[in-house]
Amino acid sequence: MEETKDMCAMAHPENDPQFAGLNVNAGVSKPPIVNPYLKPRKRQALPNAADLVEGILKGDVTRLAKAVTLVESVAPAHQAIAHEVIEKCLPHSGNSRRIGITGVPGAGKSTSIDVFGLHVLKNGGKLAVLAIDPSSERSKGSILGDKTRMEKLSLHPSAFIRPSPSAGSLGGVARKTRETIILCEAAGYDNIFVETVGVGQSETAVHSMVDFFLLIQLAGTGDELQGIKRGIMEMADGIVINKCDGDNVERAKLAAAQFRNALHLFPPTPSKWVPEVLTYSGYFELDIDKVWDMIDRYFDYVKKTGYFDLKRQQQAKYWMVETIDEQLRSNFYHLPEVRALLEQKEMRVLNNEQSSFTAAKDVLDFYFERLRNRD
Repeated sequence: MEETKDMCAMAHPENDPQFAGLNVNAGVSKPPIVNPYLKPRKRQALPNAADLVEGILKGDVTRLAKAVTLVESVAPAHQAIAHEVIEKCLPHSGNSRRIGITGVPGAGKSTSIDVFGLHVLKNGGKLAVLAIDPSSERSKGSILGDKTRMEKLSLHPSAFIRPSPSAGSLGGVARKTRETIILCEAAGYDNIFVETVGVGQSETAVHSMVDFFLLIQLAGTGDELQGIKRGIMEMADGIVINKCDGDNVERAKLAAAQFRNALHLFPPTPSKWVPEVLTYSGYFELDIDKVWDMIDRYFDYVKKTGYFDLKRQQQAKYWMVETIDEQLRSNFYHLPEVRALLEQKEMRVLNNEQSSFTAAKDVLDFYFERLRNRD
């Protein structure tokens, strides 16, 4: 037994007496998670509203981008500065042509905006492109990649491209886009494109903030009966069929004829303007001038009839009411007492102890009673 122990002991060289001078180090200690040599960075002070307004009126793109970031922020401190900037820029706004562009995914909106923008800038002036990118319902994120498909326009010194996420709140992004339009107009941009994806209700919001609404369609998306079903066609001031090139020319012309037939079944537009249907190719830059000539004819028509100013006034009134609704909704849901009561009522509704309507009435009565007591 003792011999076995001796043999096992001799099997490990570190136990041999001749190696008694060897020491095994403890090893390296676990490094810290945070770099101990990292110097804390000072938080940048909030920009001054007067400096932002001065830069915007001079056409400074950097100041304009900072102001737009404040407009899109939900922080109360940022919102206060943004409102001050907007109020000071408002007298310098309104001198642009606001054009909304929409279409189904894959219709070529970004490519078309690239060539449309270059066509507009040939005659001078400045162009701002505001792209509304839908946010994911699951991850709540947005790709914001529309600018990558505007390769030529993004390099033009007279173009300003700003993608914005919808962030799940259509009313919020619509308000921010309208305020961004005011800032861009104050910076001297006389042409403004507002791009939106042709799905959901974003078109209604965009239609209420632009002068001309352009619908981009593709060939082979259904006959005129399908065109009648699309409520978006009622808002369009012009319809263009993209990708009219190569073997697709005949199909594009057939689609244009079907859309013209469908438009005859719609009631007259408030401006009495008859929407036109044209074909073009954004990729090969074919008939771009015809599309823009149609837009020029529309602006000449509405300014001659007085509908241009009337629509701007109606839009201003509409956004005043929308802003009131949004502020009331925000104030209601941000009250801690209301949130606590909502949780209680939700549990009662889920347990079938109270109907949805009476629960809503109880919460609203509590909110109005609180307002009366505060006064």
